[in-house]
Amino acid sequence: MSENNNIEDVIVEDIGDLLRVRREKLAGLKSAGNDPFEVTVYDVDSYAKIIEDKFDEYEGKMVSLAGRIMSKRDMGKASFIDIQDMTGRIQSYVRKDHIGDDTYVGFKKFDIGDIIGIKGEVFRTQKGQISIKAESVVLLSKSLIPLPEKFHGLKDTDLRYRQRYVDLIVNPDVKEAFIKRSKIIKEIRNYLDDNSFIEVETPILQTIAGGAAARPFNTHHNSLDLDMHLRISLELYLKRLIVGGFDRVYEIGRVFRNEGMSVRHNPEFTLLELYQAYTDFNGMMDLTEELIKTVAQNVVGTKIIPYGDVTIDLEKPFERLSMLNAVKKYANIDFNEIENLDQARALAKEHHIKYEERHLKGDILNLFFEHYVEEHLIQPTFITEHPVEISPLAKRKPTDKDFTERFELFIVGREHANAFSELNDPIDQRERFLHQVELKNAGDDEATDMDEDFLTALEYGMPPTGGLGIGVDRLIMLLTNSASIRDVLLFPTMKPEAKN
Repeated sequence: MSENNNIEDVIVEDIGDLLRVRREKLAGLKSAGNDPFEVTVYDVDSYAKIIEDKFDEYEGKMVSLAGRIMSKRDMGKASFIDIQDMTGRIQSYVRKDHIGDDTYVGFKKFDIGDIIGIKGEVFRTQKGQISIKAESVVLLSKSLIPLPEKFHGLKDTDLRYRQRYVDLIVNPDVKEAFIKRSKIIKEIRNYLDDNSFIEVETPILQTIAGGAAARPFNTHHNSLDLDMHLRISLELYLKRLIVGGFDRVYEIGRVFRNEGMSVRHNPEFTLLELYQAYTDFNGMMDLTEELIKTVAQNVVGTKIIPYGDVTIDLEKPFERLSMLNAVKKYANIDFNEIENLDQARALAKEHHIKYEERHLKGDILNLFFEHYVEEHLIQPTFITEHPVEISPLAKRKPTDKDFTERFELFIVGREHANAFSELNDPIDQRERFLHQVELKNAGDDEATDMDEDFLTALEYGMPPTGGLGIGVDRLIMLLTNSASIRDVLLFPTMKPEAKN
């Protein structure tokens, strides 16, 4: 057996001993009538970071706070401990003659990871450390498993995502990212509420999974004996509300797509969709740019955002470039010169772009865009005027019926937003749905079904409308400099661990 294996065996044995010792301590507390799990209330009136930030106001005052023991330094008749609450860490000075002999004996048996309550006076040590001079210490919850930093630290990425609760305890930066996530979503709401949008809720369980090209999760409603889907988009119900007379609506909600997983994709994610009557995709571009700039400024404090090894400039106007011109710029190919599908397929073969038999000319243009262009769109860029084949819910351009009034916003080479001048012609919409049905019958799992009720809504009349979808998780990744979508989801989808 190698030396490394021997070390691992010792560590495992040590952990086993610690687990046993902690349970023995708990049993001793219970037998003495001091079961910490019977404590139900502790009066907290102060928090670590607030005390630190406003020390001049707190110095000499009595405070009561609670948190987890993160370190402990025993000096005989006195000890220093670091307590971590939801805001940060603060030191506490615990003396035997301050809290009493019996209490101090019990305190000495506390472990790192235990949750305690401290009451005492705020002061600064001779070394300048802001601290709490404890006058009482109460065990509020016993930690039965040692924190991972006691040994290796929680570095295993997979384990961090599975045990997010431990990750949050030992990695303060992780907690900060999720606090920032909450602030970003709040600022999105503030911006939209201030611009007269109304927040609504639409069904998660739907009989037709429409509004996007994606494979849905399927389920069954037992009481109705009805096959249903988890929604893949928020779009079609929100547009029904535009028909009903709500001129500005939005929803921030979970959607579910039964697709691959990557640093950019999680099967369930948070989507913002909004719809505004009497505007178009140009109005949505202006709104998108202003929304992102406002959120960045209010949450991060700047519009110059570091991301990985690049710096994203949200301050200057976002570039606007049609898909045709983008392919011409980065691939040196002018699709205006491609007259038919046969020429498009020949061009794809020449450039080793794989396509499927169902793909039309517009689909192949999009394949060229994905292959040659996306990776270059680092700074914020609106890609506009998508082919009608890949935009079943967008209005056609009045001057060129092969293209639509649509845009996607790309930053750091990935899509962050998608918007249209919404198709409100029920006859054209029916034809687009029929094409989607043909694709589905030909084996395209991402094609949508015919939605007769939505067509009925359009037949009652929907005003000219601009619609927008923003991937909230990707925006949070950008503003928190996070490399993976799992870093901004508290509990990302994971395959269950194999049982021994």
